[in-house]
Amino acid sequence: MAAANIGMMDGAYFVGRNEILGWINTTLQLSLTKIEEASSGAIYVQLMDATHPGVVPMHKVNYDAKNEYEMIQNYKVLQDVFNKLKISKHIDVMKLTKGRPLDNLEFVQWLKRYCDSVNGGAPAPSYNPVERREACRGGKEASKRASHVNSVAVSKASNNAKLSNSTVSAPRSSETPNPLKTKQLMSAAVVVPPTGSAPQTPARLYALQEQITELKLSVDSLEKERDFYFSKLRDIEILCQTPAIENAPAVLAIQKILYAAEDSATILAEAQALAIEAESVPRTALDANEAALETTPEAVSSIRRESLKRKSIGGLEVENPSPRQRRNSCGGSAAAAAAVGIASEEIVLGSSPLSVQ
Repeated sequence: MAAANIGMMDGAYFVGRNEILGWINTTLQLSLTKIEEASSGAIYVQLMDATHPGVVPMHKVNYDAKNEYEMIQNYKVLQDVFNKLKISKHIDVMKLTKGRPLDNLEFVQWLKRYCDSVNGGAPAPSYNPVERREACRGGKEASKRASHVNSVAVSKASNNAKLSNSTVSAPRSSETPNPLKTKQLMSAAVVVPPTGSAPQTPARLYALQEQITELKLSVDSLEKERDFYFSKLRDIEILCQTPAIENAPAVLAIQKILYAAEDSATILAEAQALAIEAESVPRTALDANEAALETTPEAVSSIRRESLKRKSIGGLEVENPSPRQRRNSCGGSAAAAAAVGIASEEIVLGSSPLSVQ
């Protein structure tokens, strides 16, 4: 559905925490005071049950889940429901089970957006959340806790109203009020706060809880941002330690910045100077190797022909005579010419000279 792929800038992610808690408590008849109380996954599953009655197997849900493996079972049920309804929403179970307020707030914001797109955010009139919760493990206890908290809250509100009416209204009796009795009543009705501290009224306590929640959300956001950038720096460090490039000038400059002990303004300038200096070093050895490799095949063959044409043995140069020269030097005898040729070949091959008789 369209709500399954909403972006992070959608208005659903700007819904406040109080509105989310009020929606959960109204829909499921609970009394949650913190978003992280829904991290076990049971509440998320029942919200889907209220949106799609009859689709969720509530007997597999554990409202009393305290350990991580028990919470994971609830999220497995939720994932099965998503698959059955063809909802392509990724559930980050590891983050949600840790009970971090920011992660659970983002997920329940998305869930509210989805439920609003299906049924307008309100379950069917015939849906009874308490009765459906009784089929779960620990569901009855959760309903009892919610009803107890609601009854205590109602009684406190009524007592505060009665107390305010009794202290504000003036006595209408015709009798003269007793000063001592009036003083006792006032001391019993008014609670004097400790010296140097503001009166802890319910409104002030609520404001302090709001402030604490906002600070927790801010800390969670900063921790996520810190972990993100730390992982990037760690990847860069591992890349710089690759043997193939660890001695490259650019890599050395990056390592100088990574391993700088102090936050100095000159670190960047020093790293840039190191990279520029490494690039300007003369390449003498490399140039020599390149010059040696520039010998062409033509030059090699010419050198080889010259070495075969003249060979020196003991400082003497020996030429290879032609057959006619050999016959002339030996008086025209073919045998003598052959002997001279053999001797000449042995001299060329480096053997000892032969004497011809």
